[in-house]
Amino acid sequence: MLAHEVLEDLVQVLGRENVLTEQEDLLTYAYDATAAMKHHKPDVVVAPLSTEQVADVVKIALRHHVPIYPRGSGTNLSGGTIPIEGGIVLSMLNLNKILEVDQDNLTATVQPGVIIQALNDEAAKYGLLYPPDPGTVTTATMGGSVSECSGGLRGLKYGVTKHYIMGLQMVLANGEVIRWGGKTVKNVTGYDLVALFTGAEGTLGIITEIIVKLIPAPEARKSILAVFDDIDKAGRAIAAIIRNKVIPATLEILDNATIQTVENFVHAGLPMDAEAVLLCEVDGYKEVVEREAVLVERILKEEGAVQVKIAKDDKERDLLWLARRSALPALAQKRPTTVLEDATVPRSKIPDMLKAIRRIATKYNLQIATFGHAGDGNLHPTILTDERELEEMKRVHMAVDEIFETAIALGGTLSGEHGIGIAKMKYLGLEFGEAGVAALRRIKEAMDPNYVLNPLKMVRRD
Repeated sequence: MLAHEVLEDLVQVLGRENVLTEQEDLLTYAYDATAAMKHHKPDVVVAPLSTEQVADVVKIALRHHVPIYPRGSGTNLSGGTIPIEGGIVLSMLNLNKILEVDQDNLTATVQPGVIIQALNDEAAKYGLLYPPDPGTVTTATMGGSVSECSGGLRGLKYGVTKHYIMGLQMVLANGEVIRWGGKTVKNVTGYDLVALFTGAEGTLGIITEIIVKLIPAPEARKSILAVFDDIDKAGRAIAAIIRNKVIPATLEILDNATIQTVENFVHAGLPMDAEAVLLCEVDGYKEVVEREAVLVERILKEEGAVQVKIAKDDKERDLLWLARRSALPALAQKRPTTVLEDATVPRSKIPDMLKAIRRIATKYNLQIATFGHAGDGNLHPTILTDERELEEMKRVHMAVDEIFETAIALGGTLSGEHGIGIAKMKYLGLEFGEAGVAALRRIKEAMDPNYVLNPLKMVRRD
Protein backbone atom coordinates (compact mmCIF):
# COMPACT_ATOMS: atom_id res chain seq x y z
CA MET A 1 0.00 0.00 0.00
CA LEU A 2 1.26 3.46 -0.85
CA ALA A 3 2.14 5.85 1.91
CA HIS A 4 -0.41 8.60 2.49
CA GLU A 5 2.29 11.13 1.63
CA VAL A 6 2.63 9.69 -1.90
CA LEU A 7 -1.10 9.97 -2.56
CA GLU A 8 -1.19 13.53 -1.30
CA ASP A 9 1.74 14.46 -3.53
CA LEU A 10 -0.07 12.96 -6.53
CA VAL A 11 -3.31 14.77 -5.71
CA GLN A 12 -1.46 18.06 -5.37
CA VAL A 13 0.08 17.65 -8.83
CA LEU A 14 -2.88 16.14 -10.72
CA GLY A 15 -6.01 17.10 -8.84
CA ARG A 16 -8.11 14.59 -6.94
CA GLU A 17 -10.27 13.78 -10.00
CA ASN A 18 -7.22 12.37 -11.81
CA VAL A 19 -6.07 10.13 -8.95
CA LEU A 20 -8.07 6.88 -8.64
CA THR A 21 -7.91 4.73 -5.50
CA GLU A 22 -11.30 2.98 -5.37
CA GLN A 23 -10.93 -0.82 -5.50
CA GLU A 24 -13.28 -1.16 -8.48
CA ASP A 25 -11.13 1.26 -10.46
CA LEU A 26 -7.90 -0.45 -9.45
CA LEU A 27 -9.20 -3.87 -10.52
CA THR A 28 -9.80 -2.51 -14.04
CA TYR A 29 -6.07 -1.84 -14.33
CA ALA A 30 -4.92 -5.15 -12.83
CA TYR A 31 -4.70 -6.94 -16.20
CA ASP A 32 -4.47 -6.31 -19.93
CA ALA A 33 -5.57 -8.29 -23.00
CA THR A 34 -3.03 -11.08 -22.40
CA ALA A 35 -4.64 -14.41 -21.51
CA ALA A 36 -3.66 -16.63 -18.58
CA MET A 37 -1.78 -13.88 -16.74
CA LYS A 38 -2.02 -13.36 -13.00
CA HIS A 39 -3.78 -10.11 -12.08
CA HIS A 40 -2.00 -7.49 -9.96
CA LYS A 41 -3.87 -4.45 -8.69
CA PRO A 42 -1.99 -1.16 -8.62
CA ASP A 43 -2.07 1.01 -5.51
CA VAL A 44 -3.23 4.02 -7.48
CA VAL A 45 -4.11 5.02 -11.05
CA VAL A 46 -3.25 8.50 -12.25
CA ALA A 47 -4.26 10.26 -15.48
CA PRO A 48 -1.99 13.23 -16.23
CA LEU A 49 -3.06 16.05 -18.54
CA SER A 50 0.35 17.26 -19.71
CA THR A 51 4.00 16.29 -20.17
CA GLU A 52 4.82 18.41 -17.13
CA GLN A 53 2.43 16.40 -14.99
CA VAL A 54 3.95 13.14 -16.26
CA ALA A 55 7.39 14.42 -15.25
CA ASP A 56 6.09 15.40 -11.82
CA VAL A 57 4.60 11.93 -11.29
CA VAL A 58 7.92 10.32 -12.23
CA LYS A 59 9.76 12.53 -9.75
CA ILE A 60 7.30 11.61 -6.99
CA ALA A 61 7.70 7.91 -7.77
CA LEU A 62 11.49 8.19 -7.79
CA ARG A 63 11.53 10.09 -4.51
CA HIS A 64 9.40 7.46 -2.79
CA HIS A 65 10.82 4.40 -4.62
CA VAL A 66 7.43 3.52 -6.18
CA PRO A 67 7.19 1.72 -9.56
CA ILE A 68 5.31 3.28 -12.49
CA TYR A 69 3.47 1.39 -15.24
CA PRO A 70 2.61 3.49 -18.32
CA ARG A 71 -0.61 2.33 -19.98
CA GLY A 72 -2.74 3.16 -22.99
CA SER A 73 -5.84 1.12 -23.81
CA GLY A 74 -4.37 -2.12 -22.43
CA THR A 75 -4.90 -4.07 -25.66
CA ASN A 76 -1.35 -5.43 -25.66
CA LEU A 77 -0.77 -9.20 -25.68
CA SER A 78 2.44 -9.60 -23.67
CA GLY A 79 1.39 -8.73 -20.13
CA GLY A 80 3.31 -5.52 -20.69
CA THR A 81 1.06 -3.20 -18.69
CA ILE A 82 0.28 -5.43 -15.68
CA PRO A 83 1.47 -3.67 -12.48
CA ILE A 84 3.34 -6.63 -11.01
CA GLU A 85 4.70 -4.74 -8.01
CA GLY A 86 1.69 -2.54 -7.35
CA GLY A 87 2.58 1.12 -7.37
CA ILE A 88 1.32 3.65 -9.91
CA VAL A 89 -0.46 2.93 -13.19
CA LEU A 90 0.06 5.99 -15.38
CA SER A 91 -2.88 6.15 -17.78
CA MET A 92 -2.05 8.21 -20.86
CA LEU A 93 -5.63 8.38 -22.16
CA ASN A 94 -6.10 12.05 -21.25
CA LEU A 95 -3.20 13.00 -23.55
CA ASN A 96 -5.31 12.37 -26.63
CA LYS A 97 -4.88 15.31 -28.99
CA ILE A 98 -3.83 15.26 -32.63
CA LEU A 99 -1.62 18.32 -32.47
CA GLU A 100 -0.92 18.73 -36.18
CA VAL A 101 -1.20 17.19 -39.62
CA ASP A 102 1.59 18.75 -41.70
CA GLN A 103 0.84 18.28 -45.42
CA ASP A 104 4.06 19.97 -46.51
CA ASN A 105 6.27 17.56 -44.59
CA LEU A 106 3.90 14.55 -44.67
CA THR A 107 3.93 14.20 -40.88
CA ALA A 108 1.51 14.21 -37.99
CA THR A 109 2.25 15.15 -34.38
CA VAL A 110 0.11 13.40 -31.78
CA GLN A 111 -0.12 12.76 -28.08
CA PRO A 112 0.19 9.14 -26.89
CA GLY A 113 -3.47 8.70 -25.97
CA VAL A 114 -4.69 9.24 -29.56
CA ILE A 115 -6.46 6.18 -30.96
CA ILE A 116 -4.75 4.94 -34.16
CA GLN A 117 -8.00 4.95 -36.14
CA ALA A 118 -8.64 8.55 -35.10
CA LEU A 119 -5.26 9.55 -36.57
CA ASN A 120 -6.08 7.77 -39.83
CA ASP A 121 -9.52 9.36 -39.97
CA GLU A 122 -7.89 12.79 -39.64
CA ALA A 123 -5.11 11.99 -42.12
CA ALA A 124 -7.68 10.77 -44.65
CA LYS A 125 -9.11 14.30 -44.84
CA TYR A 126 -5.83 15.28 -46.48
CA GLY A 127 -5.55 12.21 -48.70
CA LEU A 128 -2.90 10.73 -46.40
CA LEU A 129 -2.42 7.45 -44.54
CA TYR A 130 -0.63 6.25 -41.40
CA PRO A 131 0.15 2.68 -42.51
CA PRO A 132 0.67 0.68 -39.26
CA ASP A 133 -2.56 -1.26 -38.86
CA PRO A 134 -2.78 -3.49 -35.76
CA GLY A 135 -5.85 -5.65 -35.30
CA THR A 136 -7.02 -3.38 -32.47
CA VAL A 137 -6.67 -0.24 -34.61
CA THR A 138 -10.02 1.13 -33.39
CA THR A 139 -9.05 0.91 -29.70
CA ALA A 140 -5.24 0.87 -29.44
CA THR A 141 -3.41 4.11 -28.66
CA MET A 142 -0.48 5.61 -30.50
CA GLY A 143 1.68 5.57 -27.36
CA GLY A 144 0.99 1.90 -26.72
CA SER A 145 1.56 1.07 -30.37
CA VAL A 146 4.93 2.84 -30.38
CA SER A 147 5.94 1.23 -27.09
CA GLU A 148 5.10 -2.24 -28.39
CA CYS A 149 6.21 -1.47 -31.98
CA SER A 150 2.92 -2.81 -33.30
CA GLY A 151 2.64 -4.39 -36.72
CA GLY A 152 -0.65 -5.30 -38.31
CA LEU A 153 -2.22 -6.30 -41.57
CA ARG A 154 -0.26 -3.89 -43.80
CA GLY A 155 3.17 -4.89 -42.51
CA LEU A 156 4.17 -6.82 -45.63
CA LYS A 157 4.28 -3.80 -47.94
CA TYR A 158 4.45 -0.88 -45.56
CA GLY A 159 6.38 -2.15 -42.55
CA VAL A 160 5.61 -1.77 -38.85
CA THR A 161 5.39 1.11 -36.40
CA LYS A 162 9.14 1.69 -36.10
CA HIS A 163 9.33 2.58 -39.79
CA TYR A 164 7.04 5.60 -39.25
CA ILE A 165 8.28 7.16 -36.01
CA MET A 166 10.33 10.27 -36.79
CA GLY A 167 10.47 12.01 -33.42
CA LEU A 168 9.53 11.57 -29.78
CA GLN A 169 9.17 13.67 -26.68
CA MET A 170 9.97 11.53 -23.65
CA VAL A 171 10.07 11.76 -19.88
CA LEU A 172 13.13 9.94 -18.59
CA ALA A 173 13.31 7.87 -15.42
CA ASN A 174 14.73 10.85 -13.51
CA GLY A 175 11.83 13.11 -14.56
CA GLU A 176 13.77 15.06 -17.18
CA VAL A 177 12.05 15.79 -20.51
CA ILE A 178 13.89 15.35 -23.83
CA ARG A 179 13.00 15.57 -27.52
CA TRP A 180 14.68 13.39 -30.12
CA GLY A 181 14.27 13.29 -33.88
CA GLY A 182 11.89 15.54 -35.79
CA LYS A 183 10.35 16.22 -39.19
CA THR A 184 13.52 16.07 -41.25
CA VAL A 185 13.75 13.22 -43.73
CA LYS A 186 17.43 12.78 -42.86
CA ASN A 187 18.64 12.78 -39.26
CA VAL A 188 21.79 10.92 -38.17
CA THR A 189 22.67 13.15 -35.22
CA GLY A 190 23.80 11.18 -32.17
CA TYR A 191 22.47 7.85 -30.99
CA ASP A 192 19.08 6.92 -32.42
CA LEU A 193 17.03 7.21 -29.26
CA VAL A 194 13.81 7.30 -31.28
CA ALA A 195 14.53 3.76 -32.43
CA LEU A 196 15.58 2.72 -28.91
CA PHE A 197 12.38 3.96 -27.28
CA THR A 198 10.17 2.49 -30.01
CA GLY A 199 9.43 -1.03 -28.80
CA ALA A 200 10.96 -0.45 -25.35
CA GLU A 201 7.56 -1.16 -23.73
CA GLY A 202 7.80 1.77 -21.33
CA THR A 203 10.87 0.36 -19.59
CA LEU A 204 13.25 3.20 -20.54
CA GLY A 205 11.05 6.30 -20.53
CA ILE A 206 7.52 7.57 -20.99
CA ILE A 207 6.46 8.88 -24.40
CA THR A 208 4.41 12.09 -24.28
CA GLU A 209 4.50 13.27 -27.92
CA ILE A 210 5.03 11.48 -31.24
CA ILE A 211 5.92 12.71 -34.73
CA VAL A 212 4.95 10.15 -37.37
CA LYS A 213 5.50 9.87 -41.10
CA LEU A 214 2.41 9.83 -43.32
CA ILE A 215 2.18 8.64 -46.91
CA PRO A 216 -0.23 9.43 -49.75
CA ALA A 217 -3.25 7.13 -49.56
CA PRO A 218 -3.26 4.57 -52.39
CA GLU A 219 -5.38 5.48 -55.39
CA ALA A 220 -6.90 2.03 -55.86
CA ARG A 221 -7.05 -1.40 -54.23
CA LYS A 222 -8.35 -4.89 -54.94
CA SER A 223 -9.00 -7.66 -52.43
CA ILE A 224 -8.72 -11.32 -53.36
CA LEU A 225 -9.94 -14.45 -51.56
CA ALA A 226 -8.20 -17.74 -52.41
CA VAL A 227 -9.49 -21.08 -51.14
CA PHE A 228 -7.20 -24.09 -50.59
CA ASP A 229 -7.90 -27.74 -49.82
CA ASP A 230 -4.38 -28.14 -48.40
CA ILE A 231 -2.74 -25.67 -46.01
CA ASP A 232 0.71 -26.53 -47.37
CA LYS A 233 -0.40 -25.33 -50.81
CA ALA A 234 -1.46 -22.05 -49.23
CA GLY A 235 1.96 -21.74 -47.63
CA ARG A 236 3.70 -22.32 -50.95
CA ALA A 237 1.41 -19.81 -52.68
CA ILE A 238 2.57 -17.10 -50.28
CA ALA A 239 6.19 -17.64 -51.27
CA ALA A 240 5.27 -17.79 -54.96
CA ILE A 241 3.54 -14.40 -54.87
CA ILE A 242 6.60 -12.73 -53.34
CA ARG A 243 8.96 -14.63 -55.65
CA ASN A 244 7.08 -13.11 -58.60
CA LYS A 245 7.94 -9.65 -57.26
CA VAL A 246 4.44 -8.70 -56.19
CA ILE A 247 4.35 -7.13 -52.74
CA PRO A 248 0.71 -7.01 -51.63
CA ALA A 249 -0.39 -4.47 -49.04
CA THR A 250 -1.82 -7.39 -47.10
CA LEU A 251 -1.49 -11.17 -47.35
CA GLU A 252 -3.27 -13.06 -44.59
CA ILE A 253 -3.92 -16.73 -43.86
CA LEU A 254 -6.72 -18.45 -41.92
CA ASP A 255 -6.71 -22.19 -41.24
CA ASN A 256 -9.83 -24.36 -41.12
CA ALA A 257 -10.45 -23.97 -37.39
CA THR A 258 -10.29 -20.20 -37.74
CA ILE A 259 -12.43 -20.17 -40.89
CA GLN A 260 -15.26 -22.11 -39.26
CA THR A 261 -15.26 -19.97 -36.15
CA VAL A 262 -15.07 -16.66 -38.01
CA GLU A 263 -17.77 -17.62 -40.51
CA ASN A 264 -20.17 -18.49 -37.70
CA PHE A 265 -19.31 -15.13 -36.14
CA VAL A 266 -19.58 -12.68 -39.08
CA HIS A 267 -21.12 -14.67 -41.99
CA ALA A 268 -18.68 -13.33 -44.56
CA GLY A 269 -19.19 -16.20 -47.01
CA LEU A 270 -15.97 -18.07 -46.20
CA PRO A 271 -16.04 -21.74 -47.31
CA MET A 272 -16.43 -23.81 -44.15
CA ASP A 273 -14.77 -26.90 -45.64
CA ALA A 274 -11.60 -25.13 -46.82
CA GLU A 275 -8.35 -26.21 -45.19
CA ALA A 276 -7.07 -22.65 -45.55
CA VAL A 277 -7.87 -19.34 -47.19
CA LEU A 278 -5.56 -16.53 -48.19
CA LEU A 279 -6.80 -12.96 -48.13
CA CYS A 280 -4.72 -10.69 -50.33
CA GLU A 281 -4.97 -7.00 -51.14
CA VAL A 282 -2.96 -5.12 -53.73
CA ASP A 283 -3.01 -1.33 -53.75
CA GLY A 284 -1.41 1.64 -55.48
CA TYR A 285 -1.99 3.30 -58.84
CA LYS A 286 -5.05 1.96 -60.64
CA GLU A 287 -3.13 0.54 -63.61
CA VAL A 288 -0.63 -1.22 -61.35
CA VAL A 289 -3.39 -2.65 -59.16
CA GLU A 290 -5.23 -4.07 -62.17
CA ARG A 291 -2.05 -5.74 -63.45
CA GLU A 292 -1.00 -7.11 -60.05
CA ALA A 293 -4.49 -8.47 -59.28
CA VAL A 294 -4.45 -10.49 -62.51
CA LEU A 295 -0.95 -11.77 -61.75
CA VAL A 296 -1.83 -12.75 -58.16
CA GLU A 297 -4.97 -14.55 -59.35
CA ARG A 298 -2.90 -16.55 -61.86
CA ILE A 299 -0.25 -17.46 -59.27
CA LEU A 300 -2.84 -18.58 -56.73
CA LYS A 301 -4.47 -20.89 -59.28
CA GLU A 302 -1.11 -22.28 -60.39
CA GLU A 303 -0.25 -23.04 -56.74
CA GLY A 304 -3.41 -25.09 -56.23
CA ALA A 305 -6.16 -22.74 -55.11
CA VAL A 306 -9.50 -24.42 -55.77
CA GLN A 307 -11.26 -21.07 -55.94
CA VAL A 308 -10.09 -17.47 -56.40
CA LYS A 309 -12.51 -14.60 -56.00
CA ILE A 310 -11.89 -10.86 -56.38
CA ALA A 311 -14.15 -8.64 -54.28
CA LYS A 312 -16.47 -6.84 -56.68
CA ASP A 313 -16.98 -3.69 -54.57
CA ASP A 314 -16.06 -2.00 -51.29
CA LYS A 315 -18.92 -3.69 -49.44
CA GLU A 316 -17.64 -7.14 -50.36
CA ARG A 317 -14.06 -6.10 -49.64
CA ASP A 318 -14.94 -4.70 -46.22
CA LEU A 319 -16.75 -7.91 -45.30
CA LEU A 320 -13.65 -9.97 -46.11
CA TRP A 321 -11.43 -7.81 -43.91
CA LEU A 322 -14.04 -7.76 -41.16
CA ALA A 323 -13.77 -11.56 -41.20
CA ARG A 324 -9.99 -11.36 -40.80
CA ARG A 325 -10.13 -8.78 -38.01
CA SER A 326 -12.76 -10.90 -36.25
CA ALA A 327 -10.47 -13.93 -35.98
CA LEU A 328 -9.40 -13.35 -32.39
CA PRO A 329 -12.77 -12.26 -30.92
CA ALA A 330 -14.45 -15.15 -32.75
CA LEU A 331 -11.98 -17.73 -31.45
CA ALA A 332 -12.23 -16.27 -27.96
CA GLN A 333 -15.86 -17.47 -27.82
CA LYS A 334 -14.85 -21.12 -28.18
CA ARG A 335 -13.09 -21.62 -24.83
CA PRO A 336 -12.70 -19.47 -21.71
CA THR A 337 -8.98 -18.80 -22.33
CA THR A 338 -7.40 -17.80 -25.64
CA VAL A 339 -3.59 -17.93 -25.70
CA LEU A 340 -2.52 -15.95 -28.75
CA GLU A 341 1.13 -16.01 -29.82
CA ASP A 342 3.01 -14.33 -32.68
CA ALA A 343 5.84 -16.62 -33.68
CA THR A 344 7.51 -15.09 -36.70
CA VAL A 345 9.72 -16.78 -39.29
CA PRO A 346 11.23 -15.88 -42.67
CA ARG A 347 8.54 -16.00 -45.36
CA SER A 348 10.16 -19.01 -46.99
CA LYS A 349 9.71 -20.96 -43.75
CA ILE A 350 5.95 -20.41 -43.47
CA PRO A 351 5.08 -23.94 -44.73
CA ASP A 352 7.54 -25.45 -42.21
CA MET A 353 6.08 -23.39 -39.36
CA LEU A 354 2.51 -24.32 -40.28
CA LYS A 355 3.45 -28.01 -40.27
CA ALA A 356 5.20 -27.62 -36.92
CA ILE A 357 2.16 -25.97 -35.34
CA ARG A 358 -0.07 -28.84 -36.48
CA ARG A 359 2.44 -31.35 -35.11
CA ILE A 360 2.63 -29.52 -31.78
CA ALA A 361 -1.17 -29.39 -31.49
CA THR A 362 -1.34 -33.17 -31.98
CA LYS A 363 1.59 -33.87 -29.66
CA TYR A 364 0.04 -31.99 -26.75
CA ASN A 365 -3.60 -32.80 -27.58
CA LEU A 366 -4.57 -29.14 -27.90
CA GLN A 367 -6.86 -27.17 -30.18
CA ILE A 368 -4.68 -24.65 -32.00
CA ALA A 369 -6.17 -22.36 -34.62
CA THR A 370 -3.72 -20.47 -36.81
CA PHE A 371 -4.16 -17.20 -38.62
CA GLY A 372 -1.92 -14.25 -39.23
CA HIS A 373 0.14 -12.04 -41.46
CA ALA A 374 1.51 -14.80 -43.62
CA GLY A 375 3.09 -12.48 -46.15
CA ASP A 376 5.60 -11.20 -43.60
CA GLY A 377 6.03 -14.53 -41.79
CA ASN A 378 4.09 -13.43 -38.70
CA LEU A 379 1.74 -16.25 -37.64
CA HIS A 380 -0.69 -16.23 -34.73
CA PRO A 381 -1.06 -19.80 -33.41
CA THR A 382 -3.98 -19.46 -31.02
CA ILE A 383 -4.47 -22.08 -28.33
CA LEU A 384 -8.07 -22.48 -27.18
CA THR A 385 -8.04 -23.65 -23.58
CA ASP A 386 -9.28 -23.01 -20.05
CA GLU A 387 -6.83 -21.71 -17.45
CA ARG A 388 -8.85 -23.44 -14.73
CA GLU A 389 -7.86 -26.81 -16.22
CA LEU A 390 -4.44 -27.10 -14.60
CA GLU A 391 -3.31 -30.26 -16.36
CA GLU A 392 -4.29 -28.85 -19.75
CA MET A 393 -2.48 -25.60 -18.97
CA LYS A 394 0.72 -27.55 -18.35
CA ARG A 395 0.42 -28.88 -21.88
CA VAL A 396 -0.33 -25.38 -23.16
CA HIS A 397 2.90 -24.04 -21.63
CA MET A 398 4.90 -26.91 -23.12
CA ALA A 399 3.33 -26.27 -26.52
CA VAL A 400 4.16 -22.56 -26.33
CA ASP A 401 7.75 -23.42 -25.42
CA GLU A 402 8.01 -25.65 -28.46
CA ILE A 403 6.40 -23.10 -30.77
CA PHE A 404 9.03 -20.53 -29.89
CA GLU A 405 11.89 -23.02 -30.00
CA THR A 406 10.74 -24.01 -33.49
CA ALA A 407 10.45 -20.41 -34.67
CA ILE A 408 13.98 -19.63 -33.51
CA ALA A 409 15.33 -22.84 -35.08
CA LEU A 410 13.77 -21.78 -38.40
CA GLY A 411 15.64 -18.48 -38.28
CA GLY A 412 12.70 -16.56 -36.82
CA THR A 413 12.10 -14.34 -33.82
CA LEU A 414 10.09 -14.43 -30.59
CA SER A 415 7.79 -11.59 -31.53
CA GLY A 416 6.80 -9.96 -34.77
CA GLU A 417 4.48 -7.39 -33.18
CA HIS A 418 3.26 -8.31 -29.69
CA GLY A 419 6.39 -7.50 -27.73
CA ILE A 420 8.07 -9.28 -24.83
CA GLY A 421 6.56 -7.95 -21.58
CA ILE A 422 6.15 -10.68 -18.98
CA ALA A 423 5.03 -13.39 -21.37
CA LYS A 424 8.23 -13.90 -23.35
CA MET A 425 11.04 -12.76 -21.07
CA LYS A 426 12.13 -16.29 -20.31
CA TYR A 427 12.70 -16.99 -24.01
CA LEU A 428 15.02 -14.04 -24.72
CA GLY A 429 18.09 -16.20 -24.18
CA LEU A 430 16.96 -18.46 -27.03
CA GLU A 431 17.27 -15.58 -29.47
CA PHE A 432 20.03 -13.41 -28.00
CA GLY A 433 22.05 -15.72 -25.75
CA GLU A 434 23.19 -14.73 -22.25
CA ALA A 435 25.44 -11.96 -23.55
CA GLY A 436 22.57 -10.43 -25.51
CA VAL A 437 20.21 -10.45 -22.52
CA ALA A 438 22.97 -8.89 -20.41
CA ALA A 439 23.31 -6.12 -23.01
CA LEU A 440 19.58 -5.39 -22.74
CA ARG A 441 19.95 -5.23 -18.96
CA ARG A 442 22.84 -2.76 -19.18
CA ILE A 443 20.75 -0.46 -21.40
CA LYS A 444 17.89 -0.63 -18.91
CA GLU A 445 20.15 0.18 -15.98
CA ALA A 446 21.81 3.05 -17.83
CA MET A 447 18.41 4.67 -18.52
CA ASP A 448 16.56 3.55 -15.37
CA PRO A 449 19.05 2.47 -12.68
CA ASN A 450 16.37 2.26 -10.00
CA TYR A 451 14.00 0.08 -12.06
CA VAL A 452 11.16 2.56 -11.54
CA LEU A 453 9.69 2.31 -15.06
CA ASN A 454 7.61 -0.79 -15.80
CA PRO A 455 9.80 -3.12 -13.72
CA LEU A 456 9.94 -6.88 -14.30
CA LYS A 457 9.17 -6.41 -17.99
CA MET A 458 11.59 -7.20 -20.81
CA VAL A 459 14.51 -7.72 -18.38
CA ARG A 460 14.93 -8.33 -14.66
CA ARG A 461 17.63 -7.19 -12.30
CA ASP A 462 20.67 -9.44 -12.53
